[in-house]
Amino acid sequence: MFSTVLLQLLAGFRQTLAVFFLTLLFSIPLGLVICFGSMSKFTPLRWLTRSFVWIIRGTPLMLQLIIIFYGPGLLFDLTGISRFQATIVAFSINYACYFSEIYRSGIKSIPKGQYEAGQVLGMTKRQIFFKVVLLQVIQRITGPMGNEIITLVKDTSLARIIGIYEIIWAGESFIKKGLIWPLFFTGVFYLVFSGLMTILVDKLDEKLSYFRG
Repeated sequence: MFSTVLLQLLAGFRQTLAVFFLTLLFSIPLGLVICFGSMSKFTPLRWLTRSFVWIIRGTPLMLQLIIIFYGPGLLFDLTGISRFQATIVAFSINYACYFSEIYRSGIKSIPKGQYEAGQVLGMTKRQIFFKVVLLQVIQRITGPMGNEIITLVKDTSLARIIGIYEIIWAGESFIKKGLIWPLFFTGVFYLVFSGLMTILVDKLDEKLSYFRG
């Protein structure tokens, strides 16, 4: 019985991992794009971006999942995307908005004197950002980003709301057979995975400590 439970939990966990890593793959760069939009000197773009971030951060991820999966068909009579695609889209947009605010706070925390020093040395804005600012920003946002990543590990369980067979669903399926321990056992997967992510974030923060200031 244990082997049967373990195999089903591993099958669910693979789906959990897929949601987790694909969300990071898309949300990390998208968050930077949104960040630049929210910091744009073009007022309409800045306010439009900030309004979008406010809406996404102010509404539940579960609601966003439901809207993205069911919305196209119910509102426009269009064939919707698959359950898995809807999950990745919803998670990526949601976390990109959170990441964008972390990026923005990190960029704004860099003293203006460093930008001015770069200009005095004849560096372009692009050179200043990538050669002077970026590594400092990465170091300053490692902690907040790490917290969001740990949250994402647990938020992947929300994918079951639109029928994604992830690890919680796998564990819960055994309740019908009179077994509840597999559901509790799913916690071990989350604890181990969260622990590994915590170690990786701490290691990265340690390596970037040179830029702390």
